[in-house]
Amino acid sequence: MIGLTNYAGVMESLMNSAEEKQPSSPLTNSWAKKQESSKSQKPNGVGGFVLVHAGAGYHSESKAKEYKHVCKRACQRAVDQLKAGALAVEAVAAALVELEDSPFTNAGMGSNLNLSGEIECDASIMDGKSLHFGAVGALSGIRNPVMVANRLLSEAQKGKLSAGRIPPCFLVGRGAHDWAVSHGIPPCPSDKMATKFSLSAYKRNKRKMELAEKMDTGHNQTKKRRQSSENGNGSGCLDTVGAVVVDLEGNVAAAVSSGGLAMKHPGRVGQAAHYGCGCWAENACHMNSYSTAVSTSGCGEHLIRTMLARECSAAMQSEDAHQALLEAMQNKFISSPILASEDRVLGGVIVLRCCRCVEAQPSQNFQGILVEFLWSHTTESMCVGYMSAQDSKAKDSEHKVPVCNSVLFALLCSICSPPPALPPPHTLT
Repeated sequence: MIGLTNYAGVMESLMNSAEEKQPSSPLTNSWAKKQESSKSQKPNGVGGFVLVHAGAGYHSESKAKEYKHVCKRACQRAVDQLKAGALAVEAVAAALVELEDSPFTNAGMGSNLNLSGEIECDASIMDGKSLHFGAVGALSGIRNPVMVANRLLSEAQKGKLSAGRIPPCFLVGRGAHDWAVSHGIPPCPSDKMATKFSLSAYKRNKRKMELAEKMDTGHNQTKKRRQSSENGNGSGCLDTVGAVVVDLEGNVAAAVSSGGLAMKHPGRVGQAAHYGCGCWAENACHMNSYSTAVSTSGCGEHLIRTMLARECSAAMQSEDAHQALLEAMQNKFISSPILASEDRVLGGVIVLRCCRCVEAQPSQNFQGILVEFLWSHTTESMCVGYMSAQDSKAKDSEHKVPVCNSVLFALLCSICSPPPALPPPHTLT
């Protein structure tokens, strides 16, 4: 059950001229767009690339415009940071703040309510340069959970606390809230974070649960509850948000934020807060030829048990990124023995892979960063958007992808698309 699209481009200090290329794959059809340097143009001095997602799940046609707009705004906010000289980790946090502030996403403002009618958020961020990680789980009363995760990361980079204590990288619940406030992050009453959309969904799901309680007990009840959950609360409520960024220096960063499953048990922490599950970022080093950044979305329990973010990052060290992601999604997620008992395996990823390239020219040595972007999901749709720092005006469009059809992205594009037709679980043609 895979839908996948990829993009490739060269990001450098010289302006680019685009050249299209069609790669082939034995498993799926896709298009790639490669950019090569223009030898006659002057250095621009501004670089960077951002890719965001507004979740893997189901995106209502009536809200497609809002999803595309928020993806575009998030991309623009990150690019503004990159143009101002910010590193990747700050740019990716800025993108997440924009996504969290939207009432249409399941993160920050407007997040899903839990069984008790409260909002508890998860978020994490990872810096590929330092490999530091910050996360919060089951956090209430903070408008932008990613700000707390980012502050945890930055505080950890300062070194040990007094008396040689190791600074925390992951806090949950009240402790996370109090730490955030003590570090200057303003609180926000939980009732102010709920929106008319999230409250309406909560009331609707509560009625469904009450009806389920009246059903027959035993196996029949369990089966009906599962069906009700999948139809009313399944892929439609898996819209975790996330972003991956590479800056001009080639540093990568990734972040993810989520309000979690609707009607979740209080205190439940999803993949968005777990190390190696919600996001992953790692600069190239002597062991890895490529820098990689990954952000995931979907059913947290599935993503936690498979550590999908880290698995996809590791797979990106293969020469063929397209094929590697397909195989990782199939072998490490869809057909994973860890999830063999699951009726449906729900998840999606966005991946950024880059490496430095050098091209000798008669008068100068050209250095740039080759950037590849891919996304894949097993859910009904996944909303993504991307932008380079060279773009001055945002473009957006909506694609509904037919069976095994191809998608060609512009340099900046926000989409709400379903994957190609999916084979039965645990098989791939």
